[in-house]
Amino acid sequence: MAASISSAARLARSSGVRAAPARRTAVVMAAAKNDVSASYAKALVELAEEKGRLEQVHADVDAMAGLVKDNAKLRDLLFSPVIEDDKKKAVLAKVSKEAGFQKFTSNFLNLLVEKDRLNLLDEICESFEEQYCELTDTQVATLRSAVKLEQEQQFLIAKKLQELTGSKNIKLKPVIDTTLIAGFVVEYGSSQIDLSIRGQVERVADSLTKEMTVAV
Repeated sequence: MAASISSAARLARSSGVRAAPARRTAVVMAAAKNDVSASYAKALVELAEEKGRLEQVHADVDAMAGLVKDNAKLRDLLFSPVIEDDKKKAVLAKVSKEAGFQKFTSNFLNLLVEKDRLNLLDEICESFEEQYCELTDTQVATLRSAVKLEQEQQFLIAKKLQELTGSKNIKLKPVIDTTLIAGFVVEYGSSQIDLSIRGQVERVADSLTKEMTVAV
């Protein structure tokens, strides 16, 4: 394989043709892949909105993204190029039934199988989320805490964040981070609210360091 590549490069140079850098080719392919994912996501968003089922389909996409992320066996089966389409459709039908997915969502997943685009599911779900948030004026925030917070606590945090950002809706994505010791950190956009014990300790240490530096 290396010899073939070298021969091709020499031929390109002798012909006055510059070979495209591998990195640039990879970037172009990734961009095309993202465009395809965005197009599929947009089609689902528009259909769901047209049918008055945007919130329900959004919940389906959220659930499907979580299942694929957390279930390695399911992920391997759906993304495997050697598994037959009929088997993938059967698995998706079972998942859709047990999760109570909308008919539009189930049909969309089958379409991805038929078009050989199921391998883009992660990107499609991510693009759907972005388009949904833009359409509904939803601010997505990551909520990192040392332990799982109660629903009431999450609600109060979301309400406060809504006041700070002016967004119509707030969507919190809880993440357990034991390094925080206690408290929580909210990250949204390029901003951060650090109310963790670790954050407090670091701020105190930083303050003491500055005081000692000035004293010296």
